[in-house]
Amino acid sequence: MSADSKTEPLQGYALQDYPVETNSSFVEGTSVTYRTYKRRWFGLIQLTLMNIMTSWCWLTYAPVSSNAATYYDVPESTINWISTAFLFAFAPMAPITIAVLHRGPKQAMIAAAILLLVGNWVRYAGSTQRSGGHIVGPIIGEILIGFAQAFTLSAPTRYSDMWFTDRGRITATALPSLANPLGGALGQLVNPFWVEGPGDISQMVLYISIISTVCALLAFFVPNCPPTPPGPSAETPKLRLWEGMGIITKSLELWLILIPFTIYVGCFNSTSSLLDQIMEPYGFSDDEAGIGGALLIIVGLVASAISSPILGRTKAFLLSIKLIFPIAGICYLLFIWMPQTGSIVGPYVVLSILGAASFSLLPIALELLIELSHPVSPEVTSTIAWSGSQLLGAVFIIISDALRASNDTNPPNNMKRALIFQAVLALIFVPLPLCLGLFGRHDKIVLRRSMIDGQDA
Repeated sequence: MSADSKTEPLQGYALQDYPVETNSSFVEGTSVTYRTYKRRWFGLIQLTLMNIMTSWCWLTYAPVSSNAATYYDVPESTINWISTAFLFAFAPMAPITIAVLHRGPKQAMIAAAILLLVGNWVRYAGSTQRSGGHIVGPIIGEILIGFAQAFTLSAPTRYSDMWFTDRGRITATALPSLANPLGGALGQLVNPFWVEGPGDISQMVLYISIISTVCALLAFFVPNCPPTPPGPSAETPKLRLWEGMGIITKSLELWLILIPFTIYVGCFNSTSSLLDQIMEPYGFSDDEAGIGGALLIIVGLVASAISSPILGRTKAFLLSIKLIFPIAGICYLLFIWMPQTGSIVGPYVVLSILGAASFSLLPIALELLIELSHPVSPEVTSTIAWSGSQLLGAVFIIISDALRASNDTNPPNNMKRALIFQAVLALIFVPLPLCLGLFGRHDKIVLRRSMIDGQDA
């Protein structure tokens, strides 16, 4: 994009696209018009759809694991490992994800679309016959879709930075980021209705492949970048990748957020994945556990929908972080005893509060990381945060399964030790974000990006 195209006031294509918000400044005698465009919503919705589908694909087989194991003629543990491999696929893609996103969010969305397309149809290639399938196709396909998720989860902060003003960025980050657990919920809800027996696995994989294809193809039509930036911070030159990594490694404040973020998201992934197995030993039905999982997600989405616009205007990121981390930690502690109460009310209440805290925390932490590290490009901190979270989520699932009680305990196969493990982890790291701004380091928690935008307002 040339300098002339950036400074051309309300002419040509920009005028035809109906600018929604406008602002102006003068840089070295040249008028710069800042505005947002309605077309930004197309890219945001597309990114949201792709996050829904990557997560739905992740949980293709888990809700119907017994039928899938019979269909592919493998142990049920193999089906569980397919889902775990998906989470492990994120971390190796982190360097590539950062490099591609540094060039722009559209390039990352196209890369994700290609991987999502290929991954889904490779899975179906091993699942074409109702009589039985070949497990190699689903394994390879699931890993490819895991690679795609690295792009779709890391892209929202880069996209919102490029297309949205400082007031709308946190909401724009929240929408596609929180679509990821929504996709998982859809998989858990819809897939069992499609599968009544092992032979139905083939059509289930086909249906998901078709839906994924429709969503993925739209990525090729997403605009590359806005004709003019939405605000001064979007126009600020971003540091080169190696310079940005140097700042991140030396910033104590960033690690005071990154470490607990990865722990808490990893714990959330583990809890939501194993919720049925946590509740079942205490006499709760699959439906009751499913409702608990739905509350975890639905209440979380509602809470984030309320909090994100408010925080986008107030910028109370630091206060929110210091409140939400302890609340979530207490929820993990209380949940240790909730299943054994025998009443479904306790688990539902704690899961609802945990969902509200976790979902509200997600976009706040991602945006605060960018604010404190500006002018480091947004994709660097978000990719590091997400890759650590996905990796720890997979590790926590494996550890929790290993901590499962034996058949001769009361009740058999309970996961109380796993809940204790998660609660201890969560509580140990609560003090880290509480230390932000203390010990004479208040100057290190300045919202640098918002300050640049505010100076021009």
